[in-house]
Parts: sequence; C-alpha cells; structure tokens
Amino acid sequence: MLAYNENSQPAQFRSALIVDDHPLFCDALCMTLQAVSSIRSIHTVNSLQDALDIIIEHDSPDLIMLDLNLPDVQGLDGLLRLRNTTRSPIVVISSMADNKIISSVIHTGASGFIPKHSNRAIFQKAIETLAQGQKFIPAGYELLENSPALSEDETVKRLASLTNQQGRILQLICEGKLNKQIAFELSIAETTVKAHVTAIMRKLGVKSRTQAALVARKTSFEHVFDDGREPS
Repeated sequence: MLAYNENSQPAQFRSALIVDDHPLFCDALCMTLQAVSSIRSIHTVNSLQDALDIIIEHDSPDLIMLDLNLPDVQGLDGLLRLRNTTRSPIVVISSMADNKIISSVIHTGASGFIPKHSNRAIFQKAIETLAQGQKFIPAGYELLENSPALSEDETVKRLASLTNQQGRILQLICEGKLNKQIAFELSIAETTVKAHVTAIMRKLGVKSRTQAALVARKTSFEHVFDDGREPS
C-alpha cells in the first residue's frame, strides 16, 4: 500500500494493477505509467475476477487502473466490488467520458477518471494529484452533485416494499452477481431476473443496479424479509 513519510507527504506510487481486456491498450498504459511516474511493478488482468483474486491473495497495489467495459461486469458493478475490496486509489479509464459518467464513478468511490484518449501529460497530472490524496477530474469536465440521499426511514420503507424474491436478488446484486448468475442460483429464467431488477430499481427510486446496491449497503435490510412471506 502507498506509504506516507514523516512529513505526512505521500510517497510515490510504485506498483499498479491495470484491469482492461484490450492487450494493446494495457501495453501502452504500462509504458505510459513507467514514463510519467515511479511505478515499476505493474500487473495486468483482463477481468474483474482476476483483479479481485490478485488483491485478495496478495497485497493491494498502490494504484488500480480500471476499464468500465469488462466481460464479467455490468455498469459500475466492477468499480463497486473493487471499492469494497481494497482501499487503494482506483482510477477509471474509459472512452465514455462525459460529466454524468465521470460524476457517477467518483460518487461510487473512484479516486479519479482519465479519458482513454488522454496524452501522457494528463496521466502524469492525474498521478501527481492522487499522490496528494486528492481526486482527479480532467480539465474541461466538472463533478455534478450527487442525488440527495434518502433518509434511513424512507430507505427501510422502500426496501420493505420488495418481495422476498426481489430482496434475494438485491442481495445477489450486492455480491456482484450478473443476471445470468442470479438466474442460475435461483433456478429462474434470466428474463425473470431482468424483470425483478427493473422492479427493484423502480421501488428504490434508482436508475441502475449499482445505485440499488449502494442503497442496500447503506442500510441493513436483511431483517426486512424475515416476515414469513413466500417468494414472489
């Protein structure tokens, strides 16, 4: 993990994990990091699960570079799972760069966002910013305000409106399971899972699976489904 010196100034990043399923981009990013920083130990993986395995089995790297479009994740689920696994700074690198997406990843727990088309100077500025314990947003973009959080009472009320089956699906979403994995585990059709997920998001007043998981994680909701109702 990144260390701090006696003057409370962060040491330079020395290790990084790149999570991206495009080999050529991984190679280019490796060279960029080595050129603009003191990072010398770099691991690359092409799936979220491989990244989680490395973090769990070994010490977390000083820095994680994450692509949003991975074969084993949906939306911001990958970022959420990484954030719950490590305290290391996570920088999202994506070609999908706009204020809404950048704000979403920052509010979900990323330490920064770098558009994939950025030059080396941007990567250098980002690493310098992160090393100072600050979040990095590229020039020309702005951080939008997060949606107002629901009160705990209102959150519990909305969670209580879920059926047992929807509650179980929400728990599996929190575990990072994809729709097809949920369908297999619950022995139901994937189309049924999708319908339940849509209903869950509507009842919780959110627009994505990741936001639903964030709502659930902020409130202990397991007791809500202990009233003997049959799964729907």
